[in-house]
Amino acid sequence: MLEERNFSVGLRNVPLYVGGHHERVDGRGYPKGVSVMEMSVPAKIIAIADIYEALTAADRLYKATKTQQEAISIMADMAAKGHIDQNLFKLFVSSGVYQEYADQYLQDFQAKAIDASQYL
Repeated sequence: MLEERNFSVGLRNVPLYVGGHHERVDGRGYPKGVSVMEMSVPAKIIAIADIYEALTAADRLYKATKTQQEAISIMADMAAKGHIDQNLFKLFVSSGVYQEYADQYLQDFQAKAIDASQYL
């Protein structure tokens, strides 16, 4: 659907980045099952952000809402197993961007600060 849109020059790679957010760095993702070498850095970043948002989302009736501690722990396991880029996951944690998101969008019980050092 995105590939059919005419994006401006600066946004021409949007379909590539967004379309790859369910890909995994071990090549077992979808829709294309691309290898780590074929995945763009922006697509890997979007995948990490999408996973964190999905795990902590409170508006999905089909699953229990996770705290950021639970979400980061799950994602650390995913990084260790090669599902997401391990270096970008460490950057996600060390930058504190997850906490910025939590402070703005998560419920108080979810956003409790964590010891990020255990994931670095």
